[in-house]
Amino acid sequence: MRQLSGIAASPGLAIARAYRLQQATYVPVRAAVSDPQAEAGRFRQAVEQAGRELEAIRQQTEERLGSQKAEIFEAHLLLLEDPDLIDATLEKIEQEGVNAEFALHEVASAFIEALSAMDNELLRERAADLRDVSGRVMSALRGEPYSSVAHIADESIVIAADLTPSDTAQLDLTKVRGFVTEVGSRTSHSAIMARSMGIPAIVGAGSGVKEIPAGATVVVDAVEGRIIVDPDDGELAVYRERKEQYDRRQAALGELKRQPTVSRDGKRVELAANIGSVDDVQKAIDNGAEAIGLFRTEFLYMGRSAFPTEEEQFSVYKYVLEKMEGKPVVIRTLDIGGDKELSYWKLPEESNPFLGLRAVRLSLHREDLFRTQLRALLRASRYGNLKIMFPMIAVLEELQAAKRILREEKEKLLREGEPVSEKLEVGIMIEVPAAALAADLLAPEVDFFSIGTNDLIQYTMAADRMNETVSYLYQPCHPSILRLVQTVIRAARERGIWVGMCGEMAGDETAIPLLLGMGLHEFSMSAGSILPARALIRELDQAEWAGRVQETLAMSSQNEIKEYVQRAIRRNSE
Repeated sequence: MRQLSGIAASPGLAIARAYRLQQATYVPVRAAVSDPQAEAGRFRQAVEQAGRELEAIRQQTEERLGSQKAEIFEAHLLLLEDPDLIDATLEKIEQEGVNAEFALHEVASAFIEALSAMDNELLRERAADLRDVSGRVMSALRGEPYSSVAHIADESIVIAADLTPSDTAQLDLTKVRGFVTEVGSRTSHSAIMARSMGIPAIVGAGSGVKEIPAGATVVVDAVEGRIIVDPDDGELAVYRERKEQYDRRQAALGELKRQPTVSRDGKRVELAANIGSVDDVQKAIDNGAEAIGLFRTEFLYMGRSAFPTEEEQFSVYKYVLEKMEGKPVVIRTLDIGGDKELSYWKLPEESNPFLGLRAVRLSLHREDLFRTQLRALLRASRYGNLKIMFPMIAVLEELQAAKRILREEKEKLLREGEPVSEKLEVGIMIEVPAAALAADLLAPEVDFFSIGTNDLIQYTMAADRMNETVSYLYQPCHPSILRLVQTVIRAARERGIWVGMCGEMAGDETAIPLLLGMGLHEFSMSAGSILPARALIRELDQAEWAGRVQETLAMSSQNEIKEYVQRAIRRNSE
């Protein structure tokens, strides 16, 4: 028996035989061609074939997982028209008189290497996309099928160096029970798609993955991030029992979908979902979401070649509001910058983009884009319970400027005879320490706060959450973070406005009891975290945890606080 560990990218447990996906890198030999024009024609035919294959996968993905996940392959199809890849390869064939395989390999490898070295996670993922697309064209040139993953015949755990988006989209879920990869992260396309498909997956498990033999019995514990290879009979029995327990727990959680979120002593709170597209709305509803606590509108702007129009945005916002049937929908205005970029909008070069022109700062800098989005939101407001939220407010003047523009666009629409909801609420994300510390000064200007802990933690700790070397500082339950959160909740309570949380901390099972005790009204999280959070809150006594908060805030470390919370939960469940 051997054990490996990795990143639990999509939760669940699976037991099956290992299927090794062969992904040997083909390195073509340079060869002179007698007719470069004919060779260029052969390359164009391979590109066309790759395009037909990708379009078929795009349609299949849209049918299985929805249009947002299919957008990955729309981006791949755009790569087949990218002059940096296609025209540069054709030029190399024609000017140097070399074979198409060699020309493609040289051009693609240079771009992949450059993108892979970038600090930006999105650009590194673009390298993976380029590797996938160029590999498909290469297979077409060689007259070979690109991937064998679609033809798995038996129940299997797929073992691979990495899985491309097209590999993942073609997994046969009647056969594939899970997958393990050598590289990858929770934000990679394959990880995101695995979560959508509900398939257990562990990524970034390291070079030891190469040693897993084909046909070996493999346990994928994508709850704890463990891979057990060739377990003995005793270990296998343990994991089969754990899998049954996990499946029973998931079934029991399903019973809570239509139940209210009420603590043991009768305190009602709201569990909401964070979403990035219209396709995520149904998943939120299926997981018992009582609201949409964060709609990340930047995803409407990404994966395309131009800004979305007012009409395009209006139709999306209207759809989401109608789909939620009167339940609250918090829509955040454009949050671009930092690690989120648009290929068609060249932002100024900055030495530290996370501290630069991003989010509401960028919207105030480009009022034309901001006004277009606000008009679309205002027009959609009469179709549901809309709440508009401005991201990354640091000072009162930013909030007042954003509200002024919103007010001006509302007045214009009313003059045009366009109805706008009179019940529209306006709030801000508290994700900058300055805003948290001055929450009492901002509260009179808004209807609600939503605490964005992902950025609040990294700004408070001065530690990039994408940087593995300082990731140990990303501590949601550190006393400094809990004190800031309490400051914001207290300021909201004193002003009589509601306060939510839309960062990952809202779904953290250690943080939830403390947040409940502090008086947080709304917890917004990934859809898959809602039912476990509801089950936990129903076992907690809000008044009891209100009494425990000050005790935890006097502690000196996250570890001390976590141990305290977990002991208290265990005692209550005994």
